[in-house]
Amino acid sequence: MTLDILTFGEALVEVMRKGIDQPLDRPGTFTGPYPSGAPFIFAVQAARLGAKVGAIGAVGEDAFGKCLLDQLKTDSVDTRGMHILPDHTTGVAFVAYNADGSRDFVFHARHAAAGQLHADLLDESLFEGLKCLHIMGSTLSMHDDALKMGLRALELAQKHGAKISFDPNLRPQLMSSERAREAFAPFVQAADVFMPTEEELLLLTGEPDLTLGLMQLFADNRHRIVILTQGAKGCTVYKYYAGDLHSALIPAPVEGFVVHEIDPTGAGDCFDAGFLARWLEGDSPAEAARFANACGALAVTAQGPMAGARHRDEVLKFMRENL
Repeated sequence: MTLDILTFGEALVEVMRKGIDQPLDRPGTFTGPYPSGAPFIFAVQAARLGAKVGAIGAVGEDAFGKCLLDQLKTDSVDTRGMHILPDHTTGVAFVAYNADGSRDFVFHARHAAAGQLHADLLDESLFEGLKCLHIMGSTLSMHDDALKMGLRALELAQKHGAKISFDPNLRPQLMSSERAREAFAPFVQAADVFMPTEEELLLLTGEPDLTLGLMQLFADNRHRIVILTQGAKGCTVYKYYAGDLHSALIPAPVEGFVVHEIDPTGAGDCFDAGFLARWLEGDSPAEAARFANACGALAVTAQGPMAGARHRDEVLKFMRENL
């Protein structure tokens, strides 16, 4: 089966505090495990929207690995690229929520199966006929072998004519800003769809303001789409045509979707998936971005990283009721 979208990265489960302001350094009650890992939240959301999606990663031969793999299979995510490593346990993220909206994490990832990413895990047959490869900077930041895996995946995708989507998803605790600018340069240059925050765009272009950063991006590729993600305010879509830079705010800040936030994990991943699923089907960038905003808004309304990733009919119903 040829794929619409392929992604790769850290396969995890999450175990989280049940209440607010329960620090991870004290005894307390947890809930979970929940299937997680940014690339896999993305994959599940895209699959629930009807895209043919594959994911590449590694889990242990244990109950947590089964938890994640069972979820991928339930959502019809292609698991040919998933590897079970009997000598490693499945990665785990322990999460606590704070009253100010921030979160604290303790990760078991680098020495778990999730941290064993390397280029040899890639199967070229998954890239044959592929429409789009989605790459996340958080994966590339894990270690040098993960970065090399990303470069090899990029090479295979370009060889087979796939579009490239890149979300920098910068993690300063994993990679310094200076190193990220250098390491991410091939992915920024190759991206047909680039989905940064304003801070990420300025950092990765090295420009002092947004307009200069955008002009640098479009000087490299006039046909790319840049989507500036702005959280609860929505996003702005940038294109270059007729000799000029054009933008569309989707939606205006006063028209943003209003939801009750329960769990913010995965909102950006669901946004990315919503955009690519619709754009690959033929929606205009503005139309796809509006759909993506709805996916991101819905993502925070349920406990668990993948629980808020809705099916297409649910997203459309939400849009009808909130527009």
